[in-house]
Amino acid sequence: MTYKHVDEETGEVSWFIKCLAPGRPKQYRFNGQTGRFNINGTKDVGPSLTLQPIAWRIFEDNLFGRGRFEKWAEVFFVDETGALSVVMFNNNSVNELLNIAEPLYYDDLQLSDVVLTVTSEKHVNETVVPKGTWYLAKFAYVPADPAVVAELAEYANQYPVYRAETLSPNAVTTLNSPTFAVGLSLLQSGSIAELPEPAN
Repeated sequence: MTYKHVDEETGEVSWFIKCLAPGRPKQYRFNGQTGRFNINGTKDVGPSLTLQPIAWRIFEDNLFGRGRFEKWAEVFFVDETGALSVVMFNNNSVNELLNIAEPLYYDDLQLSDVVLTVTSEKHVNETVVPKGTWYLAKFAYVPADPAVVAELAEYANQYPVYRAETLSPNAVTTLNSPTFAVGLSLLQSGSIAELPEPAN
């Protein structure tokens, strides 16, 4: 899979990645009540999702009118239709993502160097009557094609990758990828704790 085309005569670069407008990626959602993924809360796309991260951010904020600060992860990727996309996880599922990101980082790799497959694991909440069920996102990975990794990084450094409606001055960011919202003036206050580039 290649996302970049260079005209041999003119040297002009074009991208096979579509995004309606800056900050408006296609929205995938993980439903922690059903363990399934959907697009925009309506189109079911099954119990698993495979993606190659192009950018990501882990932070705490009060989002979507939920009335409390929670831990969130945004993972941006290009889906099979060529759309710049994002999927969000919260709370315990974020910890599962960190369990993947941490050993990668200490091996001088990052999430963009792998292809993730996300599935769900069923849990039972016995503190309520009747018992409730919920689903935890689980992550597995295989190495990504280095050529695709380089292409996606180049794209993200030319076109800021972010979701406008989740940017907030109240957010407390744990970490974000070097490719998250590159050059976006809103984030130049120094409030973002950027994850260092892995050593070569």
